[in-house]
Amino acid sequence: MAHSQGKYADFEALRERALALRRAGHSLRQIRDELKIYNNDVLNQLVKGEPPPEWTKRPNAKDDLRTKARELRLQGRPYDQIEAELGCSRSSVSLWVRDLPRPERRRTPEEAAAVARKGWEERAKLAIGTLSTRELFLLGVGLYWAEGGKDKPYDRRENVTFVNSDPGMIEVFMAWLDLLGVERDRLRFIVMIHETADVTAAEDYWADLVGADRSSFNKTTVKKHNPRTVRKNTGDKYRGCLVIKVLKGADLYRRIEGSWYGIVEAVRETDQSNRT
Repeated sequence: MAHSQGKYADFEALRERALALRRAGHSLRQIRDELKIYNNDVLNQLVKGEPPPEWTKRPNAKDDLRTKARELRLQGRPYDQIEAELGCSRSSVSLWVRDLPRPERRRTPEEAAAVARKGWEERAKLAIGTLSTRELFLLGVGLYWAEGGKDKPYDRRENVTFVNSDPGMIEVFMAWLDLLGVERDRLRFIVMIHETADVTAAEDYWADLVGADRSSFNKTTVKKHNPRTVRKNTGDKYRGCLVIKVLKGADLYRRIEGSWYGIVEAVRETDQSNRT
């Protein structure tokens, strides 16, 4: 520095001029050009101790983003939400908030319901265990008598027709038909669905569920839309209902009807026995 100061004979005078310019709001570049001093070390020594003017302090955009990212993290936001809101990379967000505690996972009401449902489904599965042939037979009889088509004393047709929108019900009913030895070529299917739904997707879904060729599906029944009706069965999971008909099913219908009456009589006898 002694050599540099020697080069500028009146260092203190230069310093006074540099400080005056600095206080007047000049930048280092402006002071350099004004005093014709192109040595950065000397220039910094001339203005040492004098803060730069406010206008030269450029706002640091990253500092603002970092502050905002930390605020969002403290609110419990995950990385992907912070990235999306601030338009930053994952690496930057991670660097800025890595010292903050990890937010507790907050589930949506739908996610919480799904977790609860999975829990009781698992417990129920353990409680039920494996169904015996007899249990499946009785279950199928009750299922059909609740949801299937039934004859009236004044209108005997003895047809086997089952309709439902619950895939689980359809699966159980199909397993029951297999148990009874009903050949698949005796089955006919019909999709019943509202016209505002994705009809083709629904047809494909039911065909895949029952493992049937589309040739065994009769023409889909499409319900016309009534503008005055507020429908709640909408969305991607709405697939209408599936009708299952058993051809030449008179004998099967009689067996179902007789089995149901047998179940009712057994319940009555058990109830009577318990009372006595």
